Amino acid sequence: MMDQGRKMMEFSKQVLQKVSFDQRLFKKELIKARRWVGQHDQLVLKAWCLATFGHVYKDVIIEVFQTTMRS
Repeated sequence: MMDQGRKMMEFSKQVLQKVSFDQRLFKKELIKARRWVGQHDQLVLKAWCLATFGHVYKDVIIEVFQTTMRS
């Protein structure tokens, strides 16, 4: 199961890098990625996104992680 989570995380990173040229696509894919990864990996994904794309999409990243929090 953990291996599957890692695969989804890596796949999500690849997709986000490929769509990072377009804010709308980036946000759409980030929302999907947030749903795919496990609870712990959500924090890792958020940190990676902020480190990698924070200079461009900080507001989008913050918004996605605030509005799609799992309970």
